Parts: sequence; structure tokens; C-alpha cells
Amino acid sequence: MVEAILFASAKPMTTRQIAARMPPGSEPAEIMYGLRVRYEGRGVQLVKVGDAWAFRTAGDLGFLMEEDAVENRRLSRAATETLAVIAYHQPVTRTEIEEIRGVAVNRGTLDQLIEMGWVRIGRRRMTPGRPATFVVTEDFLDHFGLESARDLPGLTELRAAGLLESRPPSDGLPAGLLPEKHAEDEANGPAEDLFDDE
Repeated sequence: MVEAILFASAKPMTTRQIAARMPPGSEPAEIMYGLRVRYEGRGVQLVKVGDAWAFRTAGDLGFLMEEDAVENRRLSRAATETLAVIAYHQPVTRTEIEEIRGVAVNRGTLDQLIEMGWVRIGRRRMTPGRPATFVVTEDFLDHFGLESARDLPGLTELRAAGLLESRPPSDGLPAGLLPEKHAEDEANGPAEDLFDDE
């Protein structure tokens, strides 16, 4: 029953959602871990995405699906940086994002990330003004094959991949993580600049 529910679902499902569809007294949590072991090393694997579960193609077989993958546009630098700040510092307020990036965040950038389903509004801070915070969603984790935000690559992995310079800058932030930018790059830019054209 659990296999049937998960295979039929278009999105990852939590244990509670699965339990609601099963007979009373069922223990889907135990079943999940048993299924995860059973599917290890196979073409389809049961993976945990945040608090939910889903069947996914094994990572080493992803090349078989490349023909079906369509990537129309890439995120702009501003959107990528904003998403990275949220992923690594969540929950984070808009003001904190701006302090880390060093430029004002265009409202359209956050709106578009929310519309994409990769970012959502989190709890409000218990500070003056009660600012809203932003966090990444399970769709973001699912897209990048992560079980939780703790699985994001660390500094060592990013340097090994050539995404960061090996020597940190004098202000203590990783060099290359947030490229040098100018306020005019985003502060007054239109929302349609969120994506780079291919």
C-alpha cells in the first residue's frame, strides 16, 4: 500500500499523509525505512526529502533522463545569490539578505523564487517590526537531491568544485561565494531580469 501511494503521488509525501490513507493501526514510518533498504542499489530508490518521502531515479542513472530534461532559463546572478543566502542562512530576513549580499534585494527576485516554489515565507522574528523570514522549500531540496539543508555542500566541497577561491578574503567571508556587485545591478532592475537568457 505504501509503495502504491508513493508511486502514484506527483509530490513527496510525509509519513502523516501516507498514514491518513492507510488502515488504522498501520505504521508507515517503519515501512518507509524497510522500503528504503529494499530499494538500495536499484534503479529506483526511496529518498527522504525534508520530512517527506518519494521514489526517485538512482543518482548514477540520471544520464538516462537527460534527453527529457528541458532547461529553458538559468537564474540570474542576483537570484542565485539570494537563493544561496537563504539556503545557507535560513531562516533569514530580507534585511539580513541585503546585509550579506551588500545590495538591496529587488522585490521581484524574492517573489519569483517564491513563485518557483523554492523559497517560502517562514516565521516572523520576535524582534521590533516582526520581520518575516525566508526559508527554502522541500521542492528546492527535491530539485537538488538533498534530504535537508544540512546536506548543502560546505566550503571544502565548494572549493574542490572550483566555485570558491582557496584563500578567504580579509573580511572573513568566503571569496567568490558572493561575486563583487554594484547596487545598480539589482536595486532598480526589473523583475524580468531574474533569468539569464540561454
